[in-house]
Amino acid sequence: MIIIMNRTDRIVKRTIVWHDEHMEDLRTRIARTLRRERESAGLSVSELGRRAGISKATVSQLESGSGNPSVETLWALGVALGVPFAVLVDEQTNAPTLIRAADLAGVPSSAADYSATLLSASPPGARRDIYLITAEPGDPRRSDPHHAGTTEHVILLSGQAQIGPVDEPVLLNPGDYLSYPGDAPHVFEATAADTRAVLVSELR
Repeated sequence: MIIIMNRTDRIVKRTIVWHDEHMEDLRTRIARTLRRERESAGLSVSELGRRAGISKATVSQLESGSGNPSVETLWALGVALGVPFAVLVDEQTNAPTLIRAADLAGVPSSAADYSATLLSASPPGARRDIYLITAEPGDPRRSDPHHAGTTEHVILLSGQAQIGPVDEPVLLNPGDYLSYPGDAPHVFEATAADTRAVLVSELR
């Protein structure tokens, strides 16, 4: 799930609570899956860092569970490994999954006022991830191209937002649906308070 938030004092304090209560589990999960995917790809720590454009030290810290990864870092690692972002942060289970709003553990961005939390990763044999987006007016979330063949689908639940290709975003109101290429630069910019949307990322 992607939660995009304007960093008011209230939101910053809430984010800190999330980190204290839930971030340790997320770090452990990322460490385990990152090492597994790197070794499966036959890459050294140095080579993975080179392909992702991040330092060897950062990769080592993440694999040890001591790093604080940004969304941008995890996306870059996913692209370098040829796996979706969701693979690095999700824990697969066959049991019913309930995520209370108070238990959401977000991965912060280093480039915008937002954090990302996965709602549902694509299971084996399927190729889609589902996210919830909560946004406030402020810095827009600009995304680099994802894997080739990615399409994103958005249904706006509340508020208002400019969404879609960076050079041609579309103004959405509650109930509006939009699909656009996720393998080209795209943007999500809230233009009204309390903007919420469901986003499905589909890889064909």
